[in-house]
Amino acid sequence: MNGLVREPCQAELEPSVKSETHTSADSNSIEEPNEPTKQKRSIFLGLCIGNFLVLLDTSILNVALPDVQRTLSASNAQLPWAAVSYTIAFAGLLLASGAFSDRFGAKRVYCSSLLGFAVASLLCAVSPTIIALISARVLLGVTAAAMVPSSLALLAALNPDPGSKARAIGTWAALTSSGLLLGPVLGGMLVTMGGWRLIFMVNPPIAIIAFALTKGLVNARPPRVRPLDTPGIILSIVVLTSATYGLIDGGTTGWVRVGPWVALGIAMAAAIILAVVERQVAHPVLPLALVRRGDLSSSIFAASAATLVFYGILYSLTLWMQEQQNLSPWQTGLSFIPMTLPMCFLPIYTGKLVARFNARKVILVGLVCDVLAGVFLLAIGMTNSNAIVWIVAAEVALVLASTTVIPAATAFVSIRATPDIAGAAQGTLNAGRQAGSALGVAILGPLTSLSIIGNVLTLIAVGTFVITLIFGKEQLQKMEQKVSA
Repeated sequence: MNGLVREPCQAELEPSVKSETHTSADSNSIEEPNEPTKQKRSIFLGLCIGNFLVLLDTSILNVALPDVQRTLSASNAQLPWAAVSYTIAFAGLLLASGAFSDRFGAKRVYCSSLLGFAVASLLCAVSPTIIALISARVLLGVTAAAMVPSSLALLAALNPDPGSKARAIGTWAALTSSGLLLGPVLGGMLVTMGGWRLIFMVNPPIAIIAFALTKGLVNARPPRVRPLDTPGIILSIVVLTSATYGLIDGGTTGWVRVGPWVALGIAMAAAIILAVVERQVAHPVLPLALVRRGDLSSSIFAASAATLVFYGILYSLTLWMQEQQNLSPWQTGLSFIPMTLPMCFLPIYTGKLVARFNARKVILVGLVCDVLAGVFLLAIGMTNSNAIVWIVAAEVALVLASTTVIPAATAFVSIRATPDIAGAAQGTLNAGRQAGSALGVAILGPLTSLSIIGNVLTLIAVGTFVITLIFGKEQLQKMEQKVSA
């Protein structure tokens, strides 16, 4: 690895904990990673809580949409956007927020976004119209987008040792993923207690707690701060926002309309312009060093594909259970417990596996689980019986895949990305994941047969496995050749 990735000094890496006994000159120092202090654990918890809120708000509103429609007199065309406007803003700004994290400091961006998340939640709660709610949800997505890359950069810097970093990210993923489990269940409970507005009232006090827990951080930045690439940031927002909008619009309302195709056309044109512009600037928002690293880009691709599969199946099974099995929203949420509950603890073991073996092997094993999930769904059409057994088996395989591929890829990017592109790398990873969730809804959402869904899922998983295997192996060979030289 010598000569390939600059090994920064500990002071460069660590946002760290403010020492009560040290002077400001050495405020970037913390105790050894193997001897975590109470304050360090508090900071870790604060980082987990913030990202828990981000995931919670991706799913908590879905079960409350009927109540939103009754209260705000929303039309059928307006209602879906109360939920997906958050995702569109979130996905569109992730890459840009990674650059801002690198430029202004991860702690400043994270803490500011936490407070912004609390304010936006209050605006959602008091929205008098559906348009106001959609607008407030966009603002909520903006603050969420700023929170994720900065928190991961802080988490990685808090644990500079690769082994402890992998374990920390595994625990972080487990704790934050519980938001997916609690979203539908907590949402249903709050709506029953007092209506959809209560859903947003729980966010501000939790955000304030996270803010208080992270007060021990200092606003450390990379030793060489890159200037902002304003044209690249604007173009990346256009690409991701237009692509996400087009995919969600087409997947939820159909592809016979012009709107989705116009949005995707804008995204494609902006992507071409972005590729040209980024080659001409000294400090691109999407660093060429990141694009050229096959190991990083293939890991990001694998995490995006795993997210596509997970959310696509989650959306498809939701429709199947409610429309074909006549389950209530509460019953549907409970039926996903085999798929969501393990997400609360399995990533912890993923972190240990990454620390013991390596992220590449863990990612490939997880992709095999995605293939198995597709095969299990295919079996429903082949056997014409015991559908529930095959669905549960597919859910278990899917959760094994998502809790191995995504945390392992996150850990790999955190470990391998150099400090000057750490925020951009995490922003790219999370932008890919959000685009994957939108693409999953667009591809798998319109499909009504579980066996057809299984067929498409299998093709996606096999293709992702092959691409990850080839590009990751090619990069490793280049690295070995460079070391030997």
